[in-house]
Amino acid sequence: MKRADKQGSGRHFLAGLALCAMTAGLPAPAMAQVSDGVVKIGVLTDMSGVYSDLNGTGSVAAAQLAIEDFGGTVLDKPIALISADHQQKADVGTGIAHRWIDNEQVDALVDLTNSAIALAVQDIAREANRIAIFTSPGTTDLTGAKCSETGFHWVYDNYSNSVGPVKALLQQGKKSWYLIVADFAFGHSLENIARETIEANGGTVAGAVRHPLNAADFSAFLLPAQASGAEAILLATAGRDLATAVKQANEFGLVAGGQTLAAPVVFLSDIHAMGLQQAQGISFIDGFYWDRNDETRAFAKRFAERHNGAMPTSVQAGVYSSVAHYLKAIAAAGTDEAKAVAAKMRELPVDDFFARGGKVREDGRMVHDMYLARVKSPSDSSYPWDYEEIVATIGGDDIFLPLSESTCPLVRK
Repeated sequence: MKRADKQGSGRHFLAGLALCAMTAGLPAPAMAQVSDGVVKIGVLTDMSGVYSDLNGTGSVAAAQLAIEDFGGTVLDKPIALISADHQQKADVGTGIAHRWIDNEQVDALVDLTNSAIALAVQDIAREANRIAIFTSPGTTDLTGAKCSETGFHWVYDNYSNSVGPVKALLQQGKKSWYLIVADFAFGHSLENIARETIEANGGTVAGAVRHPLNAADFSAFLLPAQASGAEAILLATAGRDLATAVKQANEFGLVAGGQTLAAPVVFLSDIHAMGLQQAQGISFIDGFYWDRNDETRAFAKRFAERHNGAMPTSVQAGVYSSVAHYLKAIAAAGTDEAKAVAAKMRELPVDDFFARGGKVREDGRMVHDMYLARVKSPSDSSYPWDYEEIVATIGGDDIFLPLSESTCPLVRK
């Protein structure tokens, strides 16, 4: 019998089997299905702005590594990767998301730095029945009131990164605080959580000020903080804005004058930009550190070869982890249909170099261990990118917002 005849006979057999099953009232045999014959992943991120160092082209490189390590196909269909720069503009980001979904058949949107853009894309992906995986934004609304059945928050959030360090400094006697806040959704969320934590634990907020994105000069925000006499100054910002604020705080003598800088959201790229001389001693929560064990170092070496010798931030490592988990879920579900894949993403454990024993909750929060880190002094750093000392490991259930406090409609109370 010719090969074509065999294939034709096979198709007739399966069709007959399915017909018999339906006639008998039984479910038809499951068959793997991939829409449009390709699984397409879109990395939508900041390629040129204040957060481009912590994600940007590094996030694209991490996603590509995950696809290659998976074998380049899933359910015998190719995996395609595209990327775009949202330029930190909500209209640009939402426009790209709509075009990708409506015209380019993108199945999953990944990274999504900038909380305002992330929240808008969450709504777009929900309506279009697409997967959205957030590694960069900090707002807790993504797994709170604005949660989605097809939305996932992977690396950190403002709750995980602010509550622990703030409580630690309060216990050290830092009772009065001044807040310098990025004036958009990410900063507002961080400010609210920090303020609640400070006041609930016996501290006071002496004042607060908000700065625009990509501020070149922080003097108008730092000098009032200095004049307030607050014992701790919370920098509720990130990326290049954080680096600028820390450098200028040192120039103005805030630290030398006895005030403590608290920066809940610090990335490896921020330390690199500031330099150890400026950043040394800052304590923060990190979701991943490249030099923690043999597995993380192996990934970091491969990543650096793709990314100009730079070691991965927690966000970039999280992109790899989340893309790999998404592809595993497609394979397990036998389809790339978003709700079926989302169910498998919640069902399967996350067990890779990024997270051991991680789990995806009902609200879409991926819960995993986090690390209390401290920036090394220049004399303690032994080689390039040797920036962090891991002080303690904090269990995921102890550092992320408890489900009992969740406002996500998907959570069964």
